[in-house]
Amino acid sequence: MVVRRHKTLGAWVPVWVHGPCRNPKCEEYVASEAVEARDSGATRAGEETPVREPAPARGDTGPAPTRH
Repeated sequence: MVVRRHKTLGAWVPVWVHGPCRNPKCEEYVASEAVEARDSGATRAGEETPVREPAPARGDTGPAPTRH
């Protein structure tokens, strides 16, 4: 399992998803070199820039203004 994040109501929350299989007998097995290349900033096929996860917001702006 791998933790990914998504934003819900302004907060980044963890989402557990299936990661690469480490069992060499499994159909979904990914060699450790491929995992290391992905984690080191390798690019996807056809892309020129490294694949990166979105970063969380830098800071909270506080509560929304209220009308009186």
